[in-house]
Amino acid sequence: MTLSHIATSPSRSNILRPLTAAFSCTLPLRRPISSAANGDSTTLTIETSVPFTAHNIEEPSRSVETTPKELLTFFRDMALMRRMEIAADSLYKAKLIRGFCHLYDGQEAVAVGMEAAITKKDAIITAYRDHCIFLGRGGTLLEVFAELMGRQAGCSRGKGGSMHFYKKEFGFYGGHGIVGAQVPLGCGLAFAQKYSKDEAVSFAMYGDGAANQGQLFEALNISALWDLPAILVCENNHYGMGTAEWRAAKSPAYYKRGDYVPGLKVDGMDALAVKQACKFAKEHALKNGPIILEMDTYRYHGHSMSDPGSTYRTRDEISGVRQERDPIERIRKLILSHDIATEKDLKDTEKEVRKEVDEAIAKAKESPMPDTHELFTNIYVKDAGLEVFGPDRKEIRSVLP
Repeated sequence: MTLSHIATSPSRSNILRPLTAAFSCTLPLRRPISSAANGDSTTLTIETSVPFTAHNIEEPSRSVETTPKELLTFFRDMALMRRMEIAADSLYKAKLIRGFCHLYDGQEAVAVGMEAAITKKDAIITAYRDHCIFLGRGGTLLEVFAELMGRQAGCSRGKGGSMHFYKKEFGFYGGHGIVGAQVPLGCGLAFAQKYSKDEAVSFAMYGDGAANQGQLFEALNISALWDLPAILVCENNHYGMGTAEWRAAKSPAYYKRGDYVPGLKVDGMDALAVKQACKFAKEHALKNGPIILEMDTYRYHGHSMSDPGSTYRTRDEISGVRQERDPIERIRKLILSHDIATEKDLKDTEKEVRKEVDEAIAKAKESPMPDTHELFTNIYVKDAGLEVFGPDRKEIRSVLP
């Protein structure tokens, strides 16, 4: 499906309008409105790429405060995520990663922008495209690659694989393979936060393909009844597996799906817009209850490694988004236009990132596979005293830890 074809079809023209709009103009070089000091602490006020679109709420300001240090951090973090996912692609093709594997390249601005607006007290729960969210929460490259390759050093001890990353101490609750099932769990996290008076929020992330799930609306209803600090984040990359949103959703305005719950549509390819929206949503949720954020984003890879990603969309569409809306290139242009760093500095950062990823892969390969006794761990509560017998029920094979 080409962008020109989309533009000629009334039923499809509204769906990818941010994409086609991006092709009609180049990203403007944004200028600082104010500066508070010199160096890394300089405050820059930058306007988001496109306006926010609101439902039942007044949209936040398009003017976002940032610093040179934050912009450089955005660039490095997104470059690291991009390189990590490209490396995972290679490892999968080399058969060092098995099973399901869903890559996040293209959507990095959602991960870094969200993280910039919250703290580790806030909780995030997502679906199976979870590698970069995990890294943003504080996970390490070694934990990522070891888990992907099923090694002991992985974040889930090599037993979860690509879809089941987890880091509770940093407020990351997975990594879930069942479409949409993480949303009620995320609302449950929000209930616990309100019950405990934590003054924190939960972000329950899902894709446009999961947006029609009934359990999502049930969880949203009870969250609204109880004014839970739940933020539902729809990462709309415009394709649920190989199905374009216009084929699956009669109303693809996902930020309006809450009806009685406010919503906000955000340019999910603009890290600063994501940061502003998430900061706004957190403040709202703590005072008033749930809100929906629709992140208008795009994935470069197919749905999973078994999907070439080019049978239901054209290569021209993918390359067009790369050229005009790529989140890393947007930050690169900002950094260069404000003389924060040189092109050589940014190239050096990318070289460092590549080396860091290569070293993590080498260490992950050295990590051993899980011991066979791990088959029986993390199933029941520790020290429950449960026993495992052989088929004749006479010989005790193991006591579950």
